[in-house]
Amino acid sequence: MQSTTQSANAERAIIREVGLRDGLQSIARTMPTAQKLQWIEAAYAAGLREIEVGSFVPARLLPQLADTAELVAFAKTLPGLTTSVLVPNLKGAERAMDCGADLMLLPLSASQAHSLANLRKSPDEVVVEIERIVDTRNTSKSNTLIEVGMSTAFGCTIQGRVEPVEVVRLVQAVLEAGVDQVGLADTVGYADPGMVRDLFALTLPVAGARLNCGHFHDTRGLGLANVYAALQAGVTRFDACLAGIGGCPHAPGASGNVATEDLAYMLASMGIATGIDFDALMALRANVAQWLDGEPLHGTLWRAGLPKTLSKQKEIA
Repeated sequence: MQSTTQSANAERAIIREVGLRDGLQSIARTMPTAQKLQWIEAAYAAGLREIEVGSFVPARLLPQLADTAELVAFAKTLPGLTTSVLVPNLKGAERAMDCGADLMLLPLSASQAHSLANLRKSPDEVVVEIERIVDTRNTSKSNTLIEVGMSTAFGCTIQGRVEPVEVVRLVQAVLEAGVDQVGLADTVGYADPGMVRDLFALTLPVAGARLNCGHFHDTRGLGLANVYAALQAGVTRFDACLAGIGGCPHAPGASGNVATEDLAYMLASMGIATGIDFDALMALRANVAQWLDGEPLHGTLWRAGLPKTLSKQKEIA
């Protein structure tokens, strides 16, 4: 992790596009596989090099994501692309490893109430499951990385306040279990920049460089401000959804994740390279808007466009 001074002058950041999972799981309709494949290909062509393509959950629960294995297979053909999937349990992890996913994201809620509602297990029971997954990965000699996403780290619509010391305790537990990296997630849009600054500062001494992702929702309009606070803490990798889609079923009124295009613009305007071509990215957003016609979409860059003060070098740096 970088120091605050270094991060203010970060040269590069990574955006992981999670719309195909976090976005589509929140939408009742099922996007045809052919369109998802176009989404992956176009996102890659636009310069995104990490994409969460789906989740290995039972199809009866999320039919929208039933084609994840096919999406992983296609994504694996694109050179230099990190293909990640979300898995809720050991069975899902085994499928992810069998498919050769580069990274599997394991959700762990810091909120007892949210964990029971979402996974029907307490946080500590989920930690035990994560230990099993790590052991299975290591025994099988799989190369799939394991990342834990610490959801509801900043608060919960069911429980309310989540104690920061509980977040740190759980982060320490999964790192001791052998996971490769962790991220902090504002699942329900409760965070503000001060909370982000303080929680990352509290967690950093425990996690070090393995704390390397911020996942923010724009439910109350603070998504990009929270990203900036995380940047100051030294984080240079962030989740985002094209068109700001997505959200948690336990977050009433949630407007979705930080929009990929808005985040990419903010970073480029600050001189932080992402490798993203804005023309290609906005063309993809227009396609997604057609594919999801009638669904609420978010973000602002698509309305206003790029300012003339943003040089082409900054756009694609």
